[in-house]
Amino acid sequence: MNWIEAFILGLIQGLTEFLPVSSSGHLELGKVLLGIEATNSLTFTVVVHGATVLSTIVIFRKDIFRLIQGLFCFKWNAETQYIAKILVSVIPVAIIGLAFKDEIKSLFVGNILLVGIMLLATAILLAFTYFAKERTKKISFSNALIIGIAQAIAVLPGMSRSGSTIATGLLLGNNKADVAKFSFLMVLIPIMGENFLDLISGEMTSSSSISPTALLVGFVTAFVTGLVACKWMISIVKKGKLIYFAAYCAIVGCLAIAYSQFAQ
Repeated sequence: MNWIEAFILGLIQGLTEFLPVSSSGHLELGKVLLGIEATNSLTFTVVVHGATVLSTIVIFRKDIFRLIQGLFCFKWNAETQYIAKILVSVIPVAIIGLAFKDEIKSLFVGNILLVGIMLLATAILLAFTYFAKERTKKISFSNALIIGIAQAIAVLPGMSRSGSTIATGLLLGNNKADVAKFSFLMVLIPIMGENFLDLISGEMTSSSSISPTALLVGFVTAFVTGLVACKWMISIVKKGKLIYFAAYCAIVGCLAIAYSQFAQ
């Protein structure tokens, strides 16, 4: 992977991590179109995901600081309850990730047909939000668990994590701004946990055919574009414009399925 390919993939990751179009699916499509061996790109994938985690922390730094302050009051206050809801939402993806880690990783090998099918599933889910009634309901513990289940399903390449969690939250009747913030904050623990496990297991160093320059370019690109995309997505959710992303996912999904059938 050269630095130009790293820049393109970093751009894809940064933009699609927060937009409801599946960053994992677009990364797989990008790797296939650029001719990059998926089995040799684990390190790069982990690095650019880390970059978008950092951009999330920067965007929500005030909220995160407030939650930490509230937690160390050692009371069952609003901040402690919010953190508890995030932990509840992590349970499903933690179970899936730990129990089926190898099986999930085996799906990230340029399986364009699966990506296309999951993009169509994302499109359908996003389309349903068009009919969701606008409410001001706060996220409950049961809602957090259901949204967490949606996040667990979205480990499949092509199934948008942000799209799944935000759409599920909206369909449950939760406030738009609250759902967007909760969706972006709840992913911090799973991604950082996954990156840590890959680091201590040595899997990242085992796929070190990618140069440090390419990794740096990918990281910086994903981080900067992630900052822009995160702010943009919050604005989009508040305005309720997810139907356009449903159309986009449907088109790209169909193209991916067609590519998988006729480009072999």
